[in-house]
Amino acid sequence: MTLAADDQTVRVRDAMIAEPRALTTVDTARVAGEVLTPPEVRAVYVVDDTGRLEGVVTRKTLVARVVAEGLDPNTTTLDSVAEPPYYTIEADTPLDEGYRFIEEHDAERVPVVDEGRLVGVLSRAVLQRRLAEDEGPPEPDEA
Repeated sequence: MTLAADDQTVRVRDAMIAEPRALTTVDTARVAGEVLTPPEVRAVYVVDDTGRLEGVVTRKTLVARVVAEGLDPNTTTLDSVAEPPYYTIEADTPLDEGYRFIEEHDAERVPVVDEGRLVGVLSRAVLQRRLAEDEGPPEPDEA
């Protein structure tokens, strides 16, 4: 856990999946297609050469912006097809706010940024497990 001496607040950075797989803006649509081939991979993040989050590519993105447009996936770079992320969340956001954010937006995963740089992913499933671990066992009823 990352806690300052005077701050006991658990932050998003404490529960995120660190260093998510990302491609760069100069990678091609073909590379994104290869990354997106396994069924469990739903999206890939796109960053610039400094790690700043530039967008997201999904299978749907590739079909709509590359295949349907008749573009060559071997030469089409991700900076020209990546969609802006719907949401991002700052790494220093208190974890309870991060949980509320995910619930309010019905999001499965949200990219975590620190001054615009992609540093992780906040996953609903991981967050729910983390919160369940932090709760501990229920207190026995007192008679």
